Amino acid sequence: MQEVVEEKSVSLAVRGTKMTGRLLAKAIRALYQKAKNNKNKAPIVMHGKQSLKSLSKDGSSLSTIEITDKNIGSFKKTARKYNVDFSLKRDNSLTPPKWLVFFKAKDADSLTAAFKEYSNKILKTKELKPSMLTKLNKFKELSKSAAAPVKSRNRGGHEL
Repeated sequence: MQEVVEEKSVSLAVRGTKMTGRLLAKAIRALYQKAKNNKNKAPIVMHGKQSLKSLSKDGSSLSTIEITDKNIGSFKKTARKYNVDFSLKRDNSLTPPKWLVFFKAKDADSLTAAFKEYSNKILKTKELKPSMLTKLNKFKELSKSAAAPVKSRNRGGHEL
């Protein structure tokens, strides 16, 4: 695919005040050499998050897992850590929407390790930090149970 694109489009930029035939021939030779050197290089392999099309490009089988969590960004960080090639798709037909994670079959072991760390991370943060509403309700109850301060109408006068 890349070779087809390279064959169809050629760009050439030359800076000069006067364009001569020799200068043009020299520029074309340099362009030809650069194209020849680029063909010998290996194709670029993408890693991490990518489109579903590029994930299935090499013909390997894909597997899927459903995720219902809203905070999918923290999963991306964990997946990058474990070098998992994955693609995320949102399924809006369900309420609440679910996320489908597509990954290559060869990445199954690293993906299970990534999911294990991700789930531990989510559970740990929920255990350590109670929600703000529970904290607020707790302080409301404490304020109700505390005795109200006694107000005195006497302003510095003597009591009898």
